[in-house]
Amino acid sequence: MASTREWFETVEEARRRAKRRLPRSVYLALAAGSEKGVTLRDNVAAFSELRFAPPRVADLPARRELATSVLGQEISLPVIASPTGVQAVHPDGEVGVARGTAEAGTAMGLSSFASMPVEDVAAVNPKLFYQIYWSGDKDKILSRNERAAVAGAKALIVTLDWSFSNGRDWGSPLIPEKLDLRTLLRLAPEGVTRPAWVLDWLRRGGLPGLTVPNMADPGGPAPTFFGAYGEWMQTAPPTWADIAWLREQWHGPLLIKGVMRPDDARRAVDAGATAVSVSNHGGNNLDGTPAAIRALPAIAGAVGGQIEVLLDGGVRRGGDVVKALALGARAVMIGRAYLWGLAAGGPAGVRNVFDVLRGGIDSALLALGRPSVHDLVPEDVIVPDGFACDLGK
Repeated sequence: MASTREWFETVEEARRRAKRRLPRSVYLALAAGSEKGVTLRDNVAAFSELRFAPPRVADLPARRELATSVLGQEISLPVIASPTGVQAVHPDGEVGVARGTAEAGTAMGLSSFASMPVEDVAAVNPKLFYQIYWSGDKDKILSRNERAAVAGAKALIVTLDWSFSNGRDWGSPLIPEKLDLRTLLRLAPEGVTRPAWVLDWLRRGGLPGLTVPNMADPGGPAPTFFGAYGEWMQTAPPTWADIAWLREQWHGPLLIKGVMRPDDARRAVDAGATAVSVSNHGGNNLDGTPAAIRALPAIAGAVGGQIEVLLDGGVRRGGDVVKALALGARAVMIGRAYLWGLAAGGPAGVRNVFDVLRGGIDSALLALGRPSVHDLVPEDVIVPDGFACDLGK
């Protein structure tokens, strides 16, 4: 289906529309990875190194089944929204993503650094997975998790893959601590070039506040993004014993995000995790590490029979989803893709992204002669020599 004013036919078209609509700093905050961007680019490029097995020509399945389950939730396709912080690309923010994913029949992850309260988001899409970083003392962590549970979060995601890398060769975008008069004057030239984006916010009562309400102390005000970020940076990283403690405190499914090594995946199993996400933080971590899809086969081989394995990083097409599933993933998580959709078209743009991926998955299943996403096998993909990495056996 060709793109129209209301519909985009590919994730790449959503990216182009988002770039045209967003102020430069806002767009760069979405698009950029750390340092030189080696890992950022490899996350996407690695999928192109994989080839499908030649298509079949007869006895093809008349209907294909895309539905699956992740962390105890039934979803209509094997794609969920990955948690991303402060979604100020659109006034609807995380609630808009909740609406778009609910309409698509899938689940979403909500970052503890989100710009909207977990209660508001869960009310729109009950298939909500709440994501935390190891930030503050254990009492604070428990308090935030309990709030999410009361709001209706069905699972907990703990993100561990972050080394606070900084500096981008193409320049880091300006992300102010708050939008005071001085900051608004500084950003005015960008706003003038993107008046439609500014007007959208003004119609909703003003520009984004850049606070993170889910990191607030009980009864206290929402801290600024950088205030909460500072607490996180000053908190000692967790041990595996800490993760096991967290498992004991949380009584639902638990996903550990950021696993890139089989030995870490095994430790996650030992700590009681329900699932792991093979992820390098979208290239926003240690630059020069392999694409997530390169690490997937070894991790799926190590623990895929014990826990759910998800893939997060570089997915732009339904064919990418099918490749990941064939190599051992139960489902994939997407981040930039749905944020581009949100920027381009609000909740409908989010739904559009998932529909694009749905169509691509269905088409690939038909060509491969597979009636269900659960029937995909490694032989459906041609993996070149030297493609996969297997670190930390």
